Amino acid sequence: MFMLKDEQNYCKIYVVRHGETEWNAKKITQGHTNIPLNQAGKVQAGELAKNLQHINFYKIFSSDLLRAKQTAKIVALERKIAVETTKLLRERRYGHFEGKPAEALKEFDIMRSILSKDEKFRFKPYKDIESDEEVVTRIIRLIREISTSYIGKTILFVTHGGIMRAFLNHLGMDLSQGSIGNGAYAEILSDGIDIFLQEIRGIASRDG
Repeated sequence: MFMLKDEQNYCKIYVVRHGETEWNAKKITQGHTNIPLNQAGKVQAGELAKNLQHINFYKIFSSDLLRAKQTAKIVALERKIAVETTKLLRERRYGHFEGKPAEALKEFDIMRSILSKDEKFRFKPYKDIESDEEVVTRIIRLIREISTSYIGKTILFVTHGGIMRAFLNHLGMDLSQGSIGNGAYAEILSDGIDIFLQEIRGIASRDG
């Protein structure tokens, strides 16, 4: 699954999930709802900064939602790099499911379970919920824009679990029953056209 490439011909991007919020801890669906980090999340962001301290990031981009921005700023603090925000890294929009227990999303999963891979990708049972296709399209758009501009550089994206799940599934992982921890990340390479998954940390697929 992981493709080793000559890195000088690619932009390297670390795609990171934000630290924990109270809604994460209580298993409440967040989506676009703007919830800040809790104390545990701030600690996780600090640990993430330490785990990535050896990485020379050229730019840091974050979702414009508060929990991601706070995480990005903690990572950026000692690097003296400005954090640039973008709606393209926002969490999946969950519409009327936002603010409800995550258990309510089982309805969504049950409807998806009988579909083919292509049907699941386009599946949009309610107008106020983003499909995998919509989520993946926007993050890939950003990856291609950034990769084209910063070949040979290392970039940080701070984003959300839902968008990471859809994106990594699209790259060939099976996260249907997997997990993406707060502070987890995936390292990818892109030349503006192709995207290769290099390494993951804190992410468990269904088959381990």
